[in-house]
Formats: sequence, structure tokens, C-alpha cells
Amino acid sequence: MKTVNFAEFGGPDVLRLIDAEEPHAGPGRIRIAVRAAGVNPVDWRLREGQVLGAHPLELPSGVGLDASGVVDEVGEGVEGIAVGDHVFGEGSSTYAEFAVLSAWARMPENLTFEEAAGYPSVVETALRIIREVGVLPGQTLLVSGASGGVGSAVLQIARDRGITVIGTAGAANQDYLRGLGALATTYGQGWAERVRQLGHIDAALDLAGSGVIRELIELTGDPQKVISIADLGAPKLGVRFSGVAGSVPDALAQAADLISRGKLHIPVEKSYPLADAAAAHTDSQAGHTRGRRVIVI
Repeated sequence: MKTVNFAEFGGPDVLRLIDAEEPHAGPGRIRIAVRAAGVNPVDWRLREGQVLGAHPLELPSGVGLDASGVVDEVGEGVEGIAVGDHVFGEGSSTYAEFAVLSAWARMPENLTFEEAAGYPSVVETALRIIREVGVLPGQTLLVSGASGGVGSAVLQIARDRGITVIGTAGAANQDYLRGLGALATTYGQGWAERVRQLGHIDAALDLAGSGVIRELIELTGDPQKVISIADLGAPKLGVRFSGVAGSVPDALAQAADLISRGKLHIPVEKSYPLADAAAAHTDSQAGHTRGRRVIVI
């Protein structure tokens, strides 16, 4: 099969499209013929060799955590799923023609494979950090870097729970944030004061790693009310860094429920062929994404 991997840490140019042996579904796993793979910031952070705790790598390494596709192998002990089912979920080395998944759910009927590939890690992360930051219905959550995949999910999940959300993003994405139910404001000089004018902040999430931790602490009044998924230096200021935990079936089931109820939609901003994985990483690292990027097999 064709797959993307890298033999050394570095920039997008270390990614290569190679021929490799097909993986197979062991106990408690399924294999899919991949139709699309989600492009996540963690993919290029791992490619660069960043130490994120949850994913120690041995080189050469495959790339990708999220995928959607058609089940073609079911491992021992797996129940409730069959060859031919359409699923989305998380595994390893998903930038490939075949991938083994460790967590999955059936795709909602109204989703395309491209759309479905953008949800697994994003929704798991959104659900996890909303829980960890402890924000409650009736309170206000500030989301710094709100227009990407995780931000899009956080805004919609929080609003579905009765949480007021203030989101920061570039000027071009203000209407996008408002369309997701958020109060929106821009980055740049004076952003913290603009946020204060929008309301009292009970908790805050840093999704972009753009050097805003000190301001988020000031806005919430407590480093324990701030969580970052992007700034590895956050713990030095008393802020929790919430890294990659891995999707779990419950998170995927919640994603499917939200999607089916029309409460969660994350647009695909751009799709790429497998051979253009390096370009997908370059664009992801540049930021300013609205929604998701995916690789289509």
C-alpha cells in the first residue's frame, strides 16, 4: 500500500510517500480502507520531534491519527461492527491506503468521508478541555484561536451546554465565529481590553499557542482556570498543558450524536491528495485555518 512516513525529525520536506506492507487488525482493533485522513497540528508537532508526552515515536514513523473509511478487517473480540461499515475514528499512521483504528464510531448518514475524517481527535480534545477547565452552564468561556478545528468544536459544544463563548481569531474569521454562536473579537494590540468589554471571563482556553498565557491568567484571575493545548511553556506560569490523549469511543459517540442533532458542523477548508501531505502540513502550520484540512485517499 501507499503510506506517508518520515525517517528523521524536521520540516514538511521530511515527509515521503512510500510503499509499505499493509497493517492488519489485531484483537480489539479494526482495519479500514481509508477514504480520508484528518490533518491535525499534533501531526506536524510530532514530525518536528516535539515532546508531547502521549506519543513517543520510533523512527521511521507513520503520520496521522484520524481517519474515515470502510471497514475491511475486524479483529478478535470486536463486536457491533462488520466489514463494509462506514466508520470514523482514531488510530495510527492514517495517512495511508489502509489503517488500523483503536477507537471508532459509525459515521452519521449525513456526513461525507472528507467531513468525517476531521472530527475524531478534534472532538475528543474539545470535550476533554471543556471538562478540564471546569466551565459550567451560565458561565463565560474565552477561546483564544477559535476558528480552527478544535475551536470550532469547542464553540459549538459549549453553546449546546448553555455556556457563553467569546472567541478570538483573525479579522477574516469574525463572521465565522459569530455564525457558531460566539461573541467575536480580533487578535492584535488591545485584544485583552476588547475581551473585557464583551464580559466577565470565567475560564479560558489557549488553542493557538500565540503567547497569550499571561493575558489569559489576568482575564480569569487564576492560572487554574486556563488550559493550553498549544503552548509547551504554559506550565511555567501555572497553566495546565493538555496534550494528546487519544480519542475514545465515548467521545466519538458524542460527536456522532451532536452531528446527528445538527449541533456540530466543522467545515473542510481544504483537501489534499496523499502525495501532497507536505503541503497540508505547511498550510496547517501557517495557521488561520477555518475548520479542518483533510487528506483524501
